Amino acid sequence: MALISDHIEPDTRERILVVAERLFREIGYQKTTVADIAKMLRMSPANVYRFFDSKKAIHEGVARALMGEVETAAEAIATARGPAAFRLRELVTTIHRMNSERYVGDSKLHEMVEIAMEESWEVCLAHMHRLTETIGAVIAEGAASGEFEVHDVPQAAMCTCTAMMRFFHPQMIAEAVNKPGPSLDQMVDFILAGLASRQKA
Repeated sequence: MALISDHIEPDTRERILVVAERLFREIGYQKTTVADIAKMLRMSPANVYRFFDSKKAIHEGVARALMGEVETAAEAIATARGPAAFRLRELVTTIHRMNSERYVGDSKLHEMVEIAMEESWEVCLAHMHRLTETIGAVIAEGAASGEFEVHDVPQAAMCTCTAMMRFFHPQMIAEAVNKPGPSLDQMVDFILAGLASRQKA
């Protein structure tokens, strides 16, 4: 019986998060209640609270899952073969594309991101930390191969993320759409020029 219970609990948690994300997309985070989520799952609100102690906890779970998908895509690019500069360009471009597609054109998900930044900043910080580490791994490989000239990899990774913030942060992506500034490719070119080995530059 313990084995069956162990299997059911993660499955139920996953179902709650899937339904919650659907409702957040359809009617918005603020208007969605735990009772709405429970109704769609044909269970009682009390049963939902067995798995998540609050609506905020459900929200954090949905946000973590969405951010986790971006992290997984970034890590797949980082661990692929090929020149570090090519992978770094592909990595940051993919982060930008995924965040643009998910949040910028979707006002309901955009609202969810804003609330996550206000109420669940730790989730956002953990996400950025993981992306910075993934970017740092590519930079470290480029430095080891002589493709990049970098003396402090963690600092280079943080500088790269800071330079790309306009293209990573959902709110900044939305705000910058019609404002002057460098294009994504121009910013990546600038970063890669700064990382490039002086012997190859």
